[in-house]
Amino acid sequence: NGMHALGHTRYATAGANIIENVQPIMVRSHQGYFAVAHNGQIVNADKLRIELEMQGSIFQGTADTEIIAHLIQRASGNLIEKIKSTAAQLDGAFSIVVMTKNTMYAVRDRYGIRPLSVGMVDGGYIVASETCALETVSAQFWRDVEPGEIIKFGKQGIETYLFAESRTHNLCAMEYIYFARPDSDLEGVNVHASRKRAGQLMAMKDNVEADIVVGVPDSSLSAAMGYAEQRKIPYEMGLLKNKYSGRTFIQPLQEDRERGVKMKLSAIRSIVEGKKIILVDDSIVRGTTSLRIVKMLRDAGASEIHVRIVSPPLISPCFYGVDLRSKAELISSRMNVDKLCKWLKADSLKFLSLDDTREAFTKGLCTACFDGKYITSLHGMEQRL
Repeated sequence: NGMHALGHTRYATAGANIIENVQPIMVRSHQGYFAVAHNGQIVNADKLRIELEMQGSIFQGTADTEIIAHLIQRASGNLIEKIKSTAAQLDGAFSIVVMTKNTMYAVRDRYGIRPLSVGMVDGGYIVASETCALETVSAQFWRDVEPGEIIKFGKQGIETYLFAESRTHNLCAMEYIYFARPDSDLEGVNVHASRKRAGQLMAMKDNVEADIVVGVPDSSLSAAMGYAEQRKIPYEMGLLKNKYSGRTFIQPLQEDRERGVKMKLSAIRSIVEGKKIILVDDSIVRGTTSLRIVKMLRDAGASEIHVRIVSPPLISPCFYGVDLRSKAELISSRMNVDKLCKWLKADSLKFLSLDDTREAFTKGLCTACFDGKYITSLHGMEQRL
């Protein structure tokens, strides 16, 4: 029986999906072993990698995590000093866990872009990106790791350190909108309740006539419930999700995503036939999924389809760990709402405003993908697009 473990289940956004990039990364050195896992994206990674290579570092893969491991190893002092000095050099979004033989360190970037929560279980501690992971192992939520904070879990108990003077709360808006599970709490705000609120806010500014409200499973169901409740229109399960298929947004290739949509969803004819439908979805990225869903509902006999997106239009790429790599792939950066509505062959299309997005989720958000206002310097990364 091991006394502690470190796991990682995220897809690559920086670097490729190759075996060398699989996390956690293990470092074996004369000073002892340590393992590193990281969620997010380091925007000054290229600069740091070149500096490290000039100093003689050799890289096996292309992931940011390997840079973090090299920086820790090269820094002077004990491990907490090494981690502090490393975290201070990193710019961008990161939640990091470092584990040694008998100590664990949890680190969160100074902007709080990615989430990181701590729970207590069986006299020990658990650190996870989402609070739903704590529930799964019957752990008691303790608190979030604060932006710019390092928490050390060791034999002496818990010690906390700050590695940055200025710290802000700018949690990624897409965590609330799409990524997080509805049973998670982010920054003390429940994801299901906040998505429901987003649906209600959308409904307050809408008066289109409809027979039923249909949410796109799974991440839009909470918002669809909120919309239906607010406008007193029946909420129906007009789309059914095949629970054996994965999430299409994170498929690396476009053809995989399109095939995934077909396998993932089916319209229930007896529910949608002859109906005017409010179709609630969380976001439109490339537009291919929405196009197929509208067509699917038309083919099943829907008489009208009014698309309601409970987030603002995605117009800018993300440099903080969400797979929105270039303006070119974001359909809202090329088409205005009217044009996009025609392209989708929908009867109408509306997006949630940025103000309502903040109102529904939390005031301190990173909304760079919606407004192009980046939290950090981009260190030349934007030139790679």
